[in-house]
Amino acid sequence: MLGSMCGVRTDSVIVRVVGRRSPLSLLQVEEAFSFFPKLDCRLTAVDSCGDKNKHISLLDAGGDGGNGVPPDFFTRELDELLIRGEADVAVHSAKDLPYPLPPELDVYALLEAADRTDALVSRDNLPLDGLPAGARVGTSSPTRRDELLRRRPDLQIVSIRGTVGERLAQVDSGAVDALVVATCALKRLGESCRMAETLPFRTHPLQGHLALVGRKDRPELGALFCDRDIRRQYGRVTLVGFGPGHRDLLTIGGDRALAEADAIFHDELIDHACLSRYPGEKINVGKRKGHHRFHQDEINEQVYRAAIAGRTTVRLKGGDPMIFARGREEIDFLQRRLVAVHVVPGVSAGIAAAACTHIPLTHRGRASSVAFVSGHAGLQAPAPNADTLVYYMGGAHVAAVAGRLIAAGRSRELPVALVSNVSMPDQKVCFSTLGELQYSAVHCPTPILILVGETVAFESGAARTQPVLVTGTSAGTHDPDANVTHTPLIEIGRIADSGPLYDAVRALDTFQWVVFTSRYGVRYFFEAFHRMQSDVRMLAPLRFASVGKTTAAELRKHGIRPDLQPDDESAEGLVRAFAAAGEPAQRILLPRSDRAVKYLPEALAGMGHDVTEAPAYSNRVNAAAKAADLSGYRKIIFASPSGVDAFIRLYGALPSGILPSGIQLVAKGKTTAEKLKSELYETI
Repeated sequence: MLGSMCGVRTDSVIVRVVGRRSPLSLLQVEEAFSFFPKLDCRLTAVDSCGDKNKHISLLDAGGDGGNGVPPDFFTRELDELLIRGEADVAVHSAKDLPYPLPPELDVYALLEAADRTDALVSRDNLPLDGLPAGARVGTSSPTRRDELLRRRPDLQIVSIRGTVGERLAQVDSGAVDALVVATCALKRLGESCRMAETLPFRTHPLQGHLALVGRKDRPELGALFCDRDIRRQYGRVTLVGFGPGHRDLLTIGGDRALAEADAIFHDELIDHACLSRYPGEKINVGKRKGHHRFHQDEINEQVYRAAIAGRTTVRLKGGDPMIFARGREEIDFLQRRLVAVHVVPGVSAGIAAAACTHIPLTHRGRASSVAFVSGHAGLQAPAPNADTLVYYMGGAHVAAVAGRLIAAGRSRELPVALVSNVSMPDQKVCFSTLGELQYSAVHCPTPILILVGETVAFESGAARTQPVLVTGTSAGTHDPDANVTHTPLIEIGRIADSGPLYDAVRALDTFQWVVFTSRYGVRYFFEAFHRMQSDVRMLAPLRFASVGKTTAAELRKHGIRPDLQPDDESAEGLVRAFAAAGEPAQRILLPRSDRAVKYLPEALAGMGHDVTEAPAYSNRVNAAAKAADLSGYRKIIFASPSGVDAFIRLYGALPSGILPSGIQLVAKGKTTAEKLKSELYETI
């Protein structure tokens, strides 16, 4: 008689089958080909590496080639026969399949599972809860070990290998008290009577299934088995990139996949109004900072369950599925379970940001390379050696990224663009520099993209006209075209008790350095110096350090150029400059505010220097300062911790609604940044 399978004639078809030599494997071959009675099966039985090396424990292998155990531990010898053309089809326990398969091979069919559960075999037929404390339970699976210990942490888990019959014999001999074994194995061997109970364990997703494997270049052979391939009932899974947010950037392929989907598992940052156009069920599996509806493994499992239930399934991701989107993790999860996956690319946020801001990522003569970097991983890995850097998901790490790039040798003046809500109507762009961002926080909706490189300068020139509020005592140095409003929140005046300053001036010959952290320190130091009619030649042996340009300009009024001045104009910069100079222990005079923080003197003292602080001027809240409408500004610059205190006193506790979206809070130095962080950052 003639038989037909998927339209292929099956009369007189001889199939050379290879299987393992164990009794269970031979029964699996018999079971598999019982579904294809018209095929003439010629069996070759071989021992696999796993059969030959029963002394090797699998408990620490993890199934991924760890502990010296290769992923094809039970399949290699069989698959090599297929590859050499000495066999047509191999019958494997599906859970033993290596991932990925050898490139020459394919799974012709995945057969329906006989039983997916685990069973307990024990002496006296005791259930798991009835085993005595400390009972020895045998298994070769790390997953089963973990399940056992989760329910009975008092048990002793013993590595056990061999055929099912050999393992059952160890229970009978008393070598172990109990054994965990696949229920389907007991049923196939006619040993169901040995089951003490079916265990409520999480089992391998392919447990109980048999897989028929053959050469990829033999499609006519694979067609013989397609009628029994349960994957024909699986739903199609497609990973789709939605783009950065705007519906116009969704690709035609992505739109088609969404229109055909029964189930759409989507990220949080997706246009929900756009999704309403599609009839499939929408399942929000998105993650935002501090809030994850599902862990990644749970998302993977949900997509898998939808697929094997026959649902056409889309996993919808922002941007592109293969750029910082865990696309490959999801592909591997599904393909390990023999679910086919298609990918529809999306417009990545970094590419979209370039288009939406007109900032080129490459440009002839300016930038010939670009690197995409995760804002999280970028804090651990070395900075890429590329002309333009695009940091994704960097909103919480802006300052840290800037500091790391400066430490790696990038210029503090290198321009930076911070882009939030790329492509959307409320897109915000904030321009800055690495040096400025090192001590900044940005109040923008997340996620934020950080674009770093010379090409940012093509657009950052527009930032000169963006309103900036300066809260320090000095307006600072800005571009002549800058739109700066200077509203000093601090008043500087003479100190009530100037005795310590005058004492220090009298003892100038005992110091080697005078360190100034503000122009007012310079001003009031020299006022005291001249009031005491001191001889200017007393200054000749001294060396002077300035925190920055404004302070240095004040020193030059007295005919002095600083011997030491950091690039980043901060107390931290002064400390680094002293450390780099490698000075031996010095006596340092520090004329400063009566409210100055202790970071600088403590850091210098920690380097071995003898530091004398001399309060030189008072620092008080400017009672005449008026609160401004902050919505008109793109940056607020703070020069000192006391300025932060004064700001809070003037504006109140600053709930996030008071700060306009897209505003940048800039601190001059680490100590001011830490004050900002403790007082204001939590609100943004």
